[in-house]
Amino acid sequence: MKSVPVNGGVLGPEAREAAIERLRATTEPGQELDILIVGGGIVGTGAALDAVTRGLSVGIVEASDWAAGTSSRSSKLIHGGLRYLEMLDFALVKEALQERGLLLSEIAPHLARPVPFLYPLTKPFIERPYVGAGIALYDAMSISSGHSRGVPFHKHLSRRGTLRAAPSLKDDAFVGSIRYYDGQVDDAKYVANLIRTAAYYGAHAVNQMKVVDFLREGERVVGAKVENREDGSQFNVRAKQVINATGVWTDETQAMVTERGQLKVRASKGIHLVVPRDRFQSTVGLILRTEKSVLFVIPWGRHWIIGTTDTDWHLDKAHPAASSKDIDYVLEHVNQVLKRPLTREDVEGVYAGLRPLLAGENDSTAKLSREHVVAHPVPGLVVVAGGKWTTYRVMAKDAVDEATRTMDERVPPSCTETIPLLGASGFRAAWNRRNRTAEESGVHVARIEHLLNRYGSMTPEVLAIIEQNPELAEPIPGADDYLQAEAVYAATHEAARHVQDVLTRRTRISIEAWDRGVSAAPVVAKLMGDVLGWSETQRENEVRHYLARVEAERLSQQQPDDESADAARLGAEDIVPLR
Repeated sequence: MKSVPVNGGVLGPEAREAAIERLRATTEPGQELDILIVGGGIVGTGAALDAVTRGLSVGIVEASDWAAGTSSRSSKLIHGGLRYLEMLDFALVKEALQERGLLLSEIAPHLARPVPFLYPLTKPFIERPYVGAGIALYDAMSISSGHSRGVPFHKHLSRRGTLRAAPSLKDDAFVGSIRYYDGQVDDAKYVANLIRTAAYYGAHAVNQMKVVDFLREGERVVGAKVENREDGSQFNVRAKQVINATGVWTDETQAMVTERGQLKVRASKGIHLVVPRDRFQSTVGLILRTEKSVLFVIPWGRHWIIGTTDTDWHLDKAHPAASSKDIDYVLEHVNQVLKRPLTREDVEGVYAGLRPLLAGENDSTAKLSREHVVAHPVPGLVVVAGGKWTTYRVMAKDAVDEATRTMDERVPPSCTETIPLLGASGFRAAWNRRNRTAEESGVHVARIEHLLNRYGSMTPEVLAIIEQNPELAEPIPGADDYLQAEAVYAATHEAARHVQDVLTRRTRISIEAWDRGVSAAPVVAKLMGDVLGWSETQRENEVRHYLARVEAERLSQQQPDDESADAARLGAEDIVPLR
């Protein structure tokens, strides 16, 4: 294999073309990849980083955008999973807590941070010792991981202390609470950073590249036939091993190869509401029990994220829809503990995601295990499925271990627990000098802090864009938290190819803005178009599709059930680049 220049983790148009050229070359003698990864969510991108840092040649393709599926629609939490302690799944909790500590303290301190929660107590005397023992065990298990915990220890609060921390709770809702900590991350931003880090180490990463078939030599899978969705061209990519990390689409991608020994994945829908932070007063998040699931009330900048549901989903997997029934369920349960009830008018944004759960006999998806499984159904193909966002690195490691087990040469073990993501190294020093950076750049220190919490020590790359064009220091219309330079950076550095990539994943404008990004779309289309060479017709096409998507989502959220919500959401077609 010839050595290839490392692109510095910059995923712009030129890097995409270079990666495509390299993938095309794999059909030439001696140029096949060691590993081809299918799926650009958290597990697929994690596997790309794991494999490439072992010294392997790696390609990864994603049919849509990085993290376009489940990996951008989670509760944004890095957590051990308190409820799994109740299920006595101690191994899963300990593993997740170890990963939480790693992410917070070593791998991504610029993206992940501690977040406090109240676990409310409703029964005097009996409940506190029981719950307290569970949370104490939770803390103790995080210490035993051998890594920094990354979060403070728990603390017992009286009723008065509870109301002091969360004044908007009903006075008689709880007899007290326990404050504990977990971690929080912008899941889609993390995946974008993760794939850039993999590219930095030499992985060839291409989004908008769909697998249409697998290449076979006898029983063995030797690569995949892919289609570039931007120009319709198809070509073959050869690899010694293929890793299928397609989440809720696992069944469909496996079926291209074999029906034998398949993993079965069930999709469970979870919806979240986004409301302004001023709708109720609290310095902490909440974790509430419902009859069907756990409900989180999560601090999120100037907003709250409230969710989630846990219901079977058998309809369109690319665009799971939140129905009116789902929204009412979440509002009803959170209002049980608030002095001033939330209404539909308080909801800024809504998003729905699908959990890829390993299929089981249990009718309730809430009771299915979050363990992951790695299988080798046919030679040359490894499948990884199940698991949870927090433990992505372990899932990636296990998948690459299985893929390399049959390779002739000796492959080094995983080293990703020692590899910080781009922007992590030097982050704390950059944070400490943020006032000086503000003075030097002429950008307000509050904006510098915002950039540091999204790009870490790569913030000077964004500031360089502003230096070249000071007008890009202005906020994006309708979304004051984000600068126009960030839309440009998304296209030049973060592989954003469409307006919806920027508004829904590189930023969170689609769920944080009252108009869900409608006023931002034309400005973002112009900024991206200047980078990607769009014609005026292409810009109009991008805006038209985004507005149709917003309208379809709003309509789906007025429907009474999943079927009608799904039909409404599918009223907006996916964007197809003009060729």
